[in-house]
Parts: sequence; C-alpha cells; structure tokens
Amino acid sequence: MSRIRAVAAIATIVVGAALTVAVATTSASAAACATPWSASAVYTGGMTASHNGHNWSAKWWTQNETPGSAQVWADQGVCGGGTTPPPSSCNHPAWVRGQFYAAGSVVKYTDGKYYIAEHDNPGYDPTISTWYWDPYTCGTSPTTTTTSNPPSTGGFVVSEAQFQQMFPNRNAFYTYSGLKAALSAYPGFANTGSDTVKKQEAAAFLANVNHETGGLVHIVEQNQANYPHYCDASQPYGCPAGQAAYYGRGPIQLSWNFNYKAAGDALGLPLLTNPWLVQNDASVAWRTGLWYWNTQNGPGTMTPHNAMVGGHGFGQTIRSINGALECDGRNPAQVQSRVDAYQRFTSILGVSPGANLYC
Repeated sequence: MSRIRAVAAIATIVVGAALTVAVATTSASAAACATPWSASAVYTGGMTASHNGHNWSAKWWTQNETPGSAQVWADQGVCGGGTTPPPSSCNHPAWVRGQFYAAGSVVKYTDGKYYIAEHDNPGYDPTISTWYWDPYTCGTSPTTTTTSNPPSTGGFVVSEAQFQQMFPNRNAFYTYSGLKAALSAYPGFANTGSDTVKKQEAAAFLANVNHETGGLVHIVEQNQANYPHYCDASQPYGCPAGQAAYYGRGPIQLSWNFNYKAAGDALGLPLLTNPWLVQNDASVAWRTGLWYWNTQNGPGTMTPHNAMVGGHGFGQTIRSINGALECDGRNPAQVQSRVDAYQRFTSILGVSPGANLYC
C-alpha cells in the first residue's frame, strides 16, 4: 500500500449549535438533569451534560462528540424521571445482522454469549466489530458493564499537551479525542512492553502520520487525477462507491478498494460502500491508521507495531508503510523527513529514539 503523495489541506471545521434536550418529568427517584449538551462547548474529564434524557460524564477532553454515540461519554443514568432498572434475567433478544442497534442494546449472539452495543450501529457482527460491541455479563446493568478493550482514559503515553506540541498547525479535523477514542480498536498499540517501548511506538506512529499528512494538515489526497486509479476491478466486490472513490484519506492515507474493504471488515465499518467516512469522522480516520499500523506488513516483512515492540527499529516502520518507494536508497529525503519527526517526537516524550532509524 505505497501511497506517499502530495495532498492538499481540506479544513473540516464543524460548527455546532447547542441542542435542547427534552427530559422526562422530574421524580424523586432520578437525578436532576445537568446543563444540556452543546456541540460547540468544550468538555474536560469529569464535566457533565444532559442529552436524550440522560446525564453524561466526560472521560477526557471532547468537543462535538454526541453523548451516547462517542466513547468519551459515560452514561450516568436517566435524569429528570424514573431510573432504568438493570435486566433481571438473561432474556435479551438474538442478534440480527443488519438490524439497527442503539448504544446500550444487549443481544445474544450465535455463540450463545451476550454483547452490549457501545455505539449505535447497523447490525455489525459483535465478534468482529470490537469498536461497536463489547462482551456483556448477563444480569449486569448495561451502564456499568466493564468493556473488554476500554480506551485508556489517562494512560495513553502521549498527553493532549504533547499532542498539541507535536502538531501545532494541525487541521481541526484531527482531534486528540478522536485518536484516544480509536485506541480501543487496538489495545496493544502503545501499550505493549516497557514504558520506553510504548512511547517509542506512539512516537513512531505519529511521526509517520506527520509525514503522510504534512503535520496532520491534509485529510485527503490532493492530486485528483490519481483518484480513478485506485479501483482494482479484478476484486469480486468491485468498486461499489465508484471508480474514483478510493483515493487516499486519513492519517495513513488509506487508498485502494481492497484496503477499504479489509479495513472496513476489521473495524466493522462499511468503508467499501462509504469510504467518505474516513474523511468525515475523526475517530474512523484514526482507526484506519491504527488498523494499518497494527495489522498490515505492506511492502515490509512485519507490521509497524511488531517492528517497534520487537525492537527492530523505526526504519522497519518506514519499510512497512512505503518501503517500495523510499527504502534502500530510493528516496532518502523522504526517509529523513520521517526520521526527523520521530526524533523530535521521542524528545517531546522524553525517551531515546533507539537504533536502526533508517531503512
């Protein structure tokens, strides 16, 4: 998936308006509703807001992420009316492929186990889409279920301040909260090995992302003349979104119909039919980058994740991402750009860059 290309900045600035929330009649058994959630407001960890008759508590910094559909929000229960009792028995309905499920829905899968929807979804497979579904212990309250792969609420090795320092001119589309929300898809990322290795992996990923996007400025590929060339018509599923729909998008510049298909299948997202999700949803964009980083060898011999946790060095991550065009002396200036960013980011995180920086 060699895709290093010049890309243009497309500023995606979402202007939100305050939403008025209809709440149920107040009763003595429910908490009072907090101030209604506003898409334009900034919330930090511990702040509360009400939405759709529930109070919600922010786990970390967020803006324009709707309570009930973003993992940054923790449901504090019904407000202004009666509370919702936990299920008393294991009588949850069977999961049905293609049926819409709202966040909090509990289903019984074909393996006999129960799963809870962490986000609204159109019937994705609970055993494949760990972003949308988590295992559920029958008889517990959906609002207190512990997820199997929760995002780090304070343990991610890159703080928001460090993220801002790394990308001072970033596009507003690439949010820190979107990155943190995406971490649950691959819990081993920047969370394997020693603290040094964790920080080195985070720096390596962000350094490659920095190079691919011009410092988190570019969302989509600039050269539109390339757009029709990323449809491999030999694939049995073809290009249902259109011949020119699979151009580079997101932090790793995901491209080609087969990569959108593979990433979508892995993440439980309809990326083959709706590749525009990658350029319209920051969390989806970050997840596609993490998908490639954690699961794809590319032109290399190992995934970038394995290169870092296995001690093979930053150079092998370059080879896995764009080695066919940059490694073995092909484009030393591009390699140096990645290495410079990696060294700068490891310095911000306070760790050594390690050996084997070049490919």
